[in-house]
Amino acid sequence: MAETSDAPLVLVVEDEPATRALIAGYFHQAGFLVAEAENGRETREAMLRQPPDLVLLDIELPDEDGFSLAKSIREISNVGIIIVTQRANEDDRVFGLETGGDDYVTKPPNPRELLARARNLLRRTHPSKLHRAEGTVRRFGGWTMDLARRRLIDPRGQEVRVTRGEFELLALLVRSGGRVVTRDQLIDAVSGTDSNPSDRTIDVLVSRLRKKTMDADAGVSLILTEKGLGYRLGVELD
Repeated sequence: MAETSDAPLVLVVEDEPATRALIAGYFHQAGFLVAEAENGRETREAMLRQPPDLVLLDIELPDEDGFSLAKSIREISNVGIIIVTQRANEDDRVFGLETGGDDYVTKPPNPRELLARARNLLRRTHPSKLHRAEGTVRRFGGWTMDLARRRLIDPRGQEVRVTRGEFELLALLVRSGGRVVTRDQLIDAVSGTDSNPSDRTIDVLVSRLRKKTMDADAGVSLILTEKGLGYRLGVELD
């Protein structure tokens, strides 16, 4: 979880509370700042209060047509807009892009795909902010994790050698700031390090990380299992 204004701010515009919470939580865990709006009025207020770097925009809002809202936003801002909607026909997709959308995703959204599309868009529009969101130094329980240099330092100041997969898994837990991270989210995090990651992959990575960190942290596990849910960081961020 990024707690700095240098991280990209994502505005999630969605009138359905459960969907909005799902998307907002996923982006928050990935290191983004997140604002929420459930209608057109709240969207306009949020845009004025703190201009976002990316808008995830539902089309079917209770007080305003999302296509019109996208057009209005585009008239005053170059912010990235990803339209997220149940409308899957080609005409709506084309119209959404013509009215100002940069990308178009149909519901129910796959959070992993949506995050990947958001990162791709931000990589073009705000590369430095995206780097800071994913490349900060985090400290927790005496440990230091340099996400930019990809280094893990134990409480005695010694570097602990970890594989790329181990690093990516622990980095996601650290970014999540103690909140539970699901197996699907962890699989997504290590997908670039394994040709076909699975639940077994996650179990192996967690086991190896626990062995590598147990001696230095005096018996306090850095990774806790939440049965039936996933894993979370076992110590507080400094």
